[in-house]
Amino acid sequence: MKYFRISFLVTFICLAIAGWWGYEKAGITGLMSALGIAVILGIMEVSLSFDNAVVNASVLKGWDEFWQKLFLGLGIIIAVFGMRLLFPLVIVAVAADIGLMDVWTLALNNPEEYSRHLTDHHAEVAAFGGIFLLLVFLNFIFDHEKETHWLGNVEKKLGSLGKVSSISVMIALGALLGCMSFVPEGQKLVVLISGLWGVLIYVGVDAISNLLEKEDASGGNVGDMVKRGGIGGFLYLEVLDASFSFDGVIGAFAITSDVVIIMLGLAIGAMFVRSMTVFLVHKGTLDEFVYLEHGAHYAIGILAVIMLASMKFHIPEIFTGLIGVAFILASLWSSVQHRKKQEALALSA
Repeated sequence: MKYFRISFLVTFICLAIAGWWGYEKAGITGLMSALGIAVILGIMEVSLSFDNAVVNASVLKGWDEFWQKLFLGLGIIIAVFGMRLLFPLVIVAVAADIGLMDVWTLALNNPEEYSRHLTDHHAEVAAFGGIFLLLVFLNFIFDHEKETHWLGNVEKKLGSLGKVSSISVMIALGALLGCMSFVPEGQKLVVLISGLWGVLIYVGVDAISNLLEKEDASGGNVGDMVKRGGIGGFLYLEVLDASFSFDGVIGAFAITSDVVIIMLGLAIGAMFVRSMTVFLVHKGTLDEFVYLEHGAHYAIGILAVIMLASMKFHIPEIFTGLIGVAFILASLWSSVQHRKKQEALALSA
């Protein structure tokens, strides 16, 4: 429980602010409504981002203490205020060509118009986030050095394809070009550029990691795709969080158009995701449940496909959240079965 103390404290503060905000607008009815919506948004954010916590933990477990604390400290500020509040404001400001403060005023005084601006540019954001997440998934699947395979020979054979140079980027670019048919002619160029930015940022983070590896005076392997910590790893996890968070922001507007309640509800969820990350790292859960990381990456792969498909089709947020949880639960069950088999073999030896 100690890993979740701060999350419960933040939840209490956020709910208190949400209650006050609702009361100021509509009295007791507004207070109860604001509290209920904030709780729902917090639960939704956790369900959508649980696989994010597992992947974060799989990366963080190999980092030194300094970079772990930096990500879990500064990272939560960026996650809550940067990705779930400032990032959507910036998108609307750029799209509508107005100032950030004007956008904030618009969000408070005319949330329906703010929501319309945000959803009008969903395709571009989905292209960026979907391609970035797809590369995360593909590079995990095509890792030919991976020794543990959840799907047995199928996954092992897929991993062997990783010996082909840049196969993940090639597939991601092919998927991006295929998605061009999902959007009207006038949006094709901006969606293509957004998807290319997703590729460039992913490859750029990898390049930073490799640069750090070359400049590491101690000779340590700093650049092994963010697995040891450092600036490259920090950037990687923040971009990953951004890709996850915007899906939750868009989904939140289907529940309420009040940007303050959205920020508070998603902040609650973000804090619990961070707490779960710390719990998984410190308890060594990923070592105990060997397929948990696999389940999280498959959930990321499905989320990437859903984000790309959402450029044309409406996919309910509850489906997005539940399918991710389903992969996590399936990987947990497989991990438990694997551990029982290993214990039985040990006893019979």
